[in-house]
Amino acid sequence: MKKILTISATMFAFASASFADGDVDAGSKAFKKCKACHSITAPDGTIIRKGGKAGPNLYGVLGRAAGSEDAKYSKIMLAAGAAGLVWNEYNLQEYLEDPNDFLSWAAGEPGRSKMPKQKVKNVNDIVAYLESVVPDDDSDGESDDDDAESGDDDQESDNG
Repeated sequence: MKKILTISATMFAFASASFADGDVDAGSKAFKKCKACHSITAPDGTIIRKGGKAGPNLYGVLGRAAGSEDAKYSKIMLAAGAAGLVWNEYNLQEYLEDPNDFLSWAAGEPGRSKMPKQKVKNVNDIVAYLESVVPDDDSDGESDDDDAESGDDDQESDNG
């Protein structure tokens, strides 16, 4: 477990600087595929990107422990989180390419993810987009304003 924590922490340190290699606009377009199962909703309830409810909310996912958001996870995802898996651009790429293999490695036990393999041209674009929707002072996904009202508007702008 210490090995995974160390690897995740080291990778995350590098990930925060290198997401700039991605293109936010391209990531926003690529996220259209993700929104079939995932939404992006700020802690105050503001909907940044409407999406499905089959997967967890991806607001602040980078830097977050696997399986820690309020969602129905596979046993292997929960085991990977318990083993210390923290999401970053590197392990997100590995996860998207083969969720079952990656989570089995991260958890140290066999299992099946609820998410199928994904074909992503440039995960850095998606990482850049996911980072862009979280304010710098809210990078841990926590809101400082507990009295904020929930927003019902989808702030996504689809022009076609």
